[in-house]
Amino acid sequence: MACESALPAIMDEQALMGLNPNADACYRQRALAYFEQLKESLDGWEVCAQALAKGVYSDDHVKFFCFQVLEHQIKFRHGSLTAAQQQLIRDTLMKWLQAQLMNVHPEKPFIRNKAAQVLALTFVMEYLTLWPKFFFDILNLVGLNPNGVDIYLRTLMAIDAEVVDRDILHSPEETRRNTLIKDSMRGQCIPALVESWFQILQTYQHTHSELTCQCLEVVGAYVSWIDLNLIANDRFVNLLLSQMSMEELREEACDCLFEIVNKGMDPVDKTKLVESLCQVLQSAGFFNIEQEEDVDFLAKFSRLVNGMGQSLVLSWTKLSKMGDVKVSAEALRAVEAKVPLMLQLLIHEDDDISANIVGFCYDYLHVLKQLPALNEQQKTNVEAIMLAVMNKLKYDDEYNFENEGEDEAMFVEYRKQLKMLLDRLAQVSPELLLEAVHRVFNATMQNWQTVQFMEVEVAIRLLYMLGEALPASHGAHFSGDTTKTSTLQSMMRTLVSCGVSEYQHSSVTLEFFETAVRYDKFFLVEPQHIPSVLMAFLDHRGLRHSSPKVRSRVAYLFSRFIKTLHKHMNAFIEDILSRIQDLLELAPPENGFPALLSSDDQLFMFETAGVLIVNGESPAERKQALMRSLLTPLMEAFRMLLAKLPQEAGDERQAVLADCLSHAVGFASRTSKVFSNKQTVKQCGCSEVYLDCLQTFLPALSCPVQRGPLRSAVRSFLHRMIICLEEEVLPFIPAASQHMLKDCEPRDLQEFIPLVSQITAKFKNQVSPFLQEIFMPLVMAIFEVLSRPAEENDQTAALEKQMLRRSYFTFIQTIASSGMNEVMASQGAENIERVLFTIIQGAVDFPDPIAQKTCFIILSRLVELWGGKDGLVGFPDFIYKHIVPACFMAPLKPTFDLSDAQTVLTLSECTLTLHMIHLKRGPECIQFLQEYLPSLQVSAEITQELCQVLQQPDVKVLKNYMKVFFQQAKL
Repeated sequence: MACESALPAIMDEQALMGLNPNADACYRQRALAYFEQLKESLDGWEVCAQALAKGVYSDDHVKFFCFQVLEHQIKFRHGSLTAAQQQLIRDTLMKWLQAQLMNVHPEKPFIRNKAAQVLALTFVMEYLTLWPKFFFDILNLVGLNPNGVDIYLRTLMAIDAEVVDRDILHSPEETRRNTLIKDSMRGQCIPALVESWFQILQTYQHTHSELTCQCLEVVGAYVSWIDLNLIANDRFVNLLLSQMSMEELREEACDCLFEIVNKGMDPVDKTKLVESLCQVLQSAGFFNIEQEEDVDFLAKFSRLVNGMGQSLVLSWTKLSKMGDVKVSAEALRAVEAKVPLMLQLLIHEDDDISANIVGFCYDYLHVLKQLPALNEQQKTNVEAIMLAVMNKLKYDDEYNFENEGEDEAMFVEYRKQLKMLLDRLAQVSPELLLEAVHRVFNATMQNWQTVQFMEVEVAIRLLYMLGEALPASHGAHFSGDTTKTSTLQSMMRTLVSCGVSEYQHSSVTLEFFETAVRYDKFFLVEPQHIPSVLMAFLDHRGLRHSSPKVRSRVAYLFSRFIKTLHKHMNAFIEDILSRIQDLLELAPPENGFPALLSSDDQLFMFETAGVLIVNGESPAERKQALMRSLLTPLMEAFRMLLAKLPQEAGDERQAVLADCLSHAVGFASRTSKVFSNKQTVKQCGCSEVYLDCLQTFLPALSCPVQRGPLRSAVRSFLHRMIICLEEEVLPFIPAASQHMLKDCEPRDLQEFIPLVSQITAKFKNQVSPFLQEIFMPLVMAIFEVLSRPAEENDQTAALEKQMLRRSYFTFIQTIASSGMNEVMASQGAENIERVLFTIIQGAVDFPDPIAQKTCFIILSRLVELWGGKDGLVGFPDFIYKHIVPACFMAPLKPTFDLSDAQTVLTLSECTLTLHMIHLKRGPECIQFLQEYLPSLQVSAEITQELCQVLQQPDVKVLKNYMKVFFQQAKL
């Protein structure tokens, strides 16, 4: 809009009506347009300034709007305002502030916050140059008027956000400016500000808790960068301590002390500061936490103690490194003196209070770990921390296992923190931890029938946690150190033989199975326990448990258990298969009953069945029969459902059937995971069964409905069969490919290309005729999808196209690098040219370094194949017309970012392409470059230099040279 001056001195009242959130859309639209008009106008904003200074409007939305217009001017136009206009802004803000002092009813908080933001922005723009007396002017105006003090404190917090807050990213220029502002404030006004804070805290502590809390927050924010002596003195600290005893102020006062303690400083000074603060807090009775009932305050106090403890540990670490033995010993004594208080807070029944002290506890253990030996007191401390952690790991009665919400999620997070402490305890004293867990575990397991669930769960949980706390290579917990192995073995023996798997609580049941599987190597040492644990997996305790959550987890754990112990399963194979038979059925979509296991859980069951059958010691015929009986029901169900699918009318019903069909294919696919190649399938006599599956599933590709999910499932199965059946799959590939290329979506193609690439890489020349036949239809399908119009802002469509483009280039790369140049060479000159142009386009035009890198790899390979004397007719001409220019045009593009690692890799491939051209074409290439480079405004000297570097044999030298060449060219 034109920046015309002389807007009317009154505001557009109708437009202002649109500021109300409940206004009609047309009014809201008009208000937006008016906002833009005032922002763009050179002096239109002045009407807003006048309205604020004179208090013309009482409507909150209009006041907020006026501040927004003013904010825009200061933020984006300040430099171009005249001196008079800048003065107008200052006057407006001070007049508005003066008006606040008289207000009986203060402005709404959102207006006050916006005013503070605008004041802070003005301060940032003008403090160093135009308004050095900013704070003195405000303090002189507001004095101790509560409304004025409120705006003053909000402004200080807004300045902190603009100038100090480390979470906000600033440009280098802004960072320099902020440093200057802070330096200037330290020299000019910080003592006055600190004095004003003291006066506010003292004046309002009994009458206006909100203002006092605001002021405490300001002190906490500023203390990190101002002279600490201004705050850490008797006068100020005594005031803060007195406020620690006032109910409405104590939490903020605690936070303020925490910020003081957290300030970075010399380790000796920090130790003195913390110690003096501790003495005062202790003598004031704050360490007697058992008498304190306010858990919110205690959570803050715990955070303060944590800050003090961690500060002392940091001081000790620094002093130890400096080699000052005497002073570091004092720091360590100071740390140890806080341990009793830390333990009281750690064991507190409120988890928030306990969680807030974990950091100090962890750091203290780290200190102990570094000491050459522990004294008796330190050993006692370690044991006390251990007991506290074991106690705090317990669930409470309120934990809702069936419907876990926010409270439960917080407890799970808290448990993770406790686990960190347990791991650290193991590093400090593994023997102590092992002994303590052994003691608790045995005592609990002896009486598990009469103990509450949380006690039983935590006992097993501790055994489980030892697996990570006392690490063993590849889970070999039962070999090596005899003390550890015999203790763990004894606990595992107790776990599986004491009957605790019958405990009637899901948390105990899950912990039992998790632990049995974590220590599955135990059963290699004592295989006599396998049958009882197998029964637990298979009956009401495991796969038949009443809780779906337990059944689901057990399905996964069972598959892991069988995989590890398959050599010990021979005697049980057929019994297990018959017991899980109903869990291996495809849940029919019309059955209204919920299945025992979800389809995802069933995948693990099919994989387990496959592992049992294949790894058994039965003869091949028996294995084949078992595998056929496992897969035949799937094939039968598949045929029946596939026949039904096209007859279904509703989309929803079709989707349900397609889902069921996909599951059937997925289950069959999962049974084959146990095979690594054709040899292993043949040995088990299972090739025929999988070929039958293939013939059963392939007709789904020609189903007219639900193409996406069906194609996806069959495609995944084909991937597996290429590994399991190898060349036996080849006869099925042409027809399958034909179906998969019909009516393609980007995603279909993107998933189909890896299949063709897998076939190409595996079978190479064997599939050359097939590839020659499918090459152009596949390429044309890709071109067709890529050329489809998409909406400009459709990010999903753009990403799909980018991924498809990458897949296409990867496919061409696979063919080129598999030595099957006849596949492309046989496509006819016109088609070859078309494909080559897409590769040049991919290398140069699309700012996607991953695709560009692939394109240069292809070009380099094609030059190697066709660029010599007996290469493809006309290809040398293509090299000079297109490939050499691409090697220069791509890196010269503004989007080619040489500070990006992926782009540097692309440049490396681009350089290798140039190198290959020189290898194949020799002096002719050098001659061409001497004529071509001057057209890019490259000087004769640099041209000569580049040609010389290209002719020397070391590619690394060429790569480094080209990087510098393009960096210089882009300056």
